Amino acid sequence: MENLALIDSFSEFKDDKLIDRVTLMAILEDVFRNALKKKYGSDDNFDIIINPDKGDMEIWRNRVVVADGEVEDPNQEISLSEARKIEPDFEVGEDVSEEVKLIQLGRRAILALRQNLISKIHEHDNTNLYKQFKELIGDIYTAEVHHVRPKAVILVDDEGNEIVLPKEKQIPSDFFRKGDNVRGIIENVELKGNKPQIIMSRTSEKFLEKLFEQEIPEVFDGLITIKKVVRIPGEKAKVAVDSYDDRIDPVGACVGMKGSRIHGIVRELGNENIDVINYTSNTQLYITRALSPAKVSSIKIDEETKRAEVFLKLEEVSKAIGRGGHNIKLAGLLTGYELDVIREGNLEEDEDVELTEFSDEIEDWIIQEFAKIGLDTARSVLNQDVADLVRRTDLEEETILEVVRILKEEFED
Repeated sequence: MENLALIDSFSEFKDDKLIDRVTLMAILEDVFRNALKKKYGSDDNFDIIINPDKGDMEIWRNRVVVADGEVEDPNQEISLSEARKIEPDFEVGEDVSEEVKLIQLGRRAILALRQNLISKIHEHDNTNLYKQFKELIGDIYTAEVHHVRPKAVILVDDEGNEIVLPKEKQIPSDFFRKGDNVRGIIENVELKGNKPQIIMSRTSEKFLEKLFEQEIPEVFDGLITIKKVVRIPGEKAKVAVDSYDDRIDPVGACVGMKGSRIHGIVRELGNENIDVINYTSNTQLYITRALSPAKVSSIKIDEETKRAEVFLKLEEVSKAIGRGGHNIKLAGLLTGYELDVIREGNLEEDEDVELTEFSDEIEDWIIQEFAKIGLDTARSVLNQDVADLVRRTDLEEETILEVVRILKEEFED
């Protein structure tokens, strides 16, 4: 049997690609049957015997003996005189099995066979890889940085599989170098042509949830349930937890003594500020807890519109809103209600309030402009002449009038 380069490569493919014997034999037979169809028009009457471990293969063509001059299909029939060259005692109507040497297919066909074999092996690999990572969607995975591109980091796992961490799936503070180990969740597996593209994410809420499962035994064991996770990646997150065991304090167990348990998660997420709160089916209490660290005075809920008016004392407003509005935004996402902050009471003649307390209605850069000229309270601004404020700041008259309107509402309510 002419082994040629094709046969020599059987064991190589098997070892390199970790393909089981049965699968390799099926792929090889499929490749050879396609070649036989092209050469002879049909492969129905061929037997293919393969030993991939030794790199041996035999092809036998089965034909029926017919009288000389009556051969209609040379692939299915053989003349009596030709049959007797193989075995002298053949008679008409008998079956003849004749070995087909690989070289009979032609050199070009053999080269095509090798390419087809490589293609089928890769196709098998890609199918297995797709199935493997489809099952890992939503799980934490670790891989090493192979190279950093402007729009993505390309990672490689221990088996040499390529994983893509797109820029938008990275935490803003993430910074990676070649060789760094990176953790994230497998978010999706997409087929690009015939090749699967594995997408990792570090910004997904699921990543934070899975980190809790990894780092906190009670969550892993199911003693504590994570009800919902909301995040502004790298900035702030809120996690609602519950336990069906009254002896367990779910928040305390998640945070740990002096934050010992949650510290590793915070560090993994680029010092993302994580609030862990007790879940409750009591909507008012849930909203109150979600707005922590602010102390809520009262809440008015409209179930139809899924809106809630949250009443707070003036000194609690900035806490409820949070830096950049993150706290109130996440509280709304966590509870499923659109939250409107209502300041409780109004300013009396002898009262004043810091301008920063109005940061939900007045942009920070405007407050900073007033601070530059020593105006950092509501009354200090209202006591100024508008024209004088235009002259002393870089603010437009229209902007100043809008600020005055907002501040006056506190006096006129």
